[in-house]
Amino acid sequence: MTGGIYKKIYNDIKKYDKIILARHIGPDPDALGSTLGLKEIIKATFPKKEVYAVGNPASKFKYIGDVDKFTEDMYENSLLIVTDTPDRARIDGVDPTKFKNSIKIDHHPFIEKTCQIEWIDDTASSASQMVMELAFNTKLKMTKEAASKLYIGLVADTNRFLFYYTTPKTFYLVSKLIKETNLEFTKLYDSLYMRSFKDVKFGGYIADNLNVTENGFAYLKIDEDILAKYDVDAATAGNMVNDFNYIDDVYAWGIFSYDKQNNNIRGSIRSRGPVINEVISKNYNGGGHKLACGVRLTSFDEADKLINDLDNTCKEYKQSNGI
Repeated sequence: MTGGIYKKIYNDIKKYDKIILARHIGPDPDALGSTLGLKEIIKATFPKKEVYAVGNPASKFKYIGDVDKFTEDMYENSLLIVTDTPDRARIDGVDPTKFKNSIKIDHHPFIEKTCQIEWIDDTASSASQMVMELAFNTKLKMTKEAASKLYIGLVADTNRFLFYYTTPKTFYLVSKLIKETNLEFTKLYDSLYMRSFKDVKFGGYIADNLNVTENGFAYLKIDEDILAKYDVDAATAGNMVNDFNYIDDVYAWGIFSYDKQNNNIRGSIRSRGPVINEVISKNYNGGGHKLACGVRLTSFDEADKLINDLDNTCKEYKQSNGI
């Protein structure tokens, strides 16, 4: 079945002269790497095609590449490819129903049908891994520039291959990527992990103020005043969630910060055992993997309700595992 989806996607890419690449709101390196990497691949294979990677820019990840501005005329007779996005509400800046044709490439558990053609593989480490897989199984041309973007996306989403959804296929595709493009991958880590001094100080604030419940759920609510004090935004706070992976007696943790641009609360939640995506997707319209999720909440009061639910999830996990 997978072989058939490669051919379908390749044939549609070949068919359309105008292709729009989109991803989720509040992009992370995988969302950007998969769209910008695929753009490079399509342009290398079909130089005459119009290819645009759209969505709001993310200054923190500008080193991955520049995004294109979307205009209404791009809907006409064009193909949409959405990566790293499980549902329509999270697609940044475009309406998939207005395109001539649409494709979804995503590694999150299925939430809803969004595009006409959907390739969903929730065993894949990242959308960037799936773009690698697509390129290596079709006539699409992988370039060194595309490889650098895809490598960054994959490494970021696996936290340097530490997460459970890193598989033998992940290492196989990365090895093939490095070998075929002569990618100097160690140099890419400088951009991915370089931090400003203000970010380091902000990380210190998070560590110093993290609350830990009796059941092992750690959390922090960050309001507008704290973000202003450290001169950071909600995305910066959310991106720091992986810094707290290994705290003894903490089984799951979340950072909830006020997002001024969208006037909501951005939550980034991770786990070392308790399954968190069920409560987040069912009751709070969030989503993600069973041990890594994101959510947009209306208020800190709603965040308190989620924190209580996640605390109970940790309690059930400890009881079921005799901890």
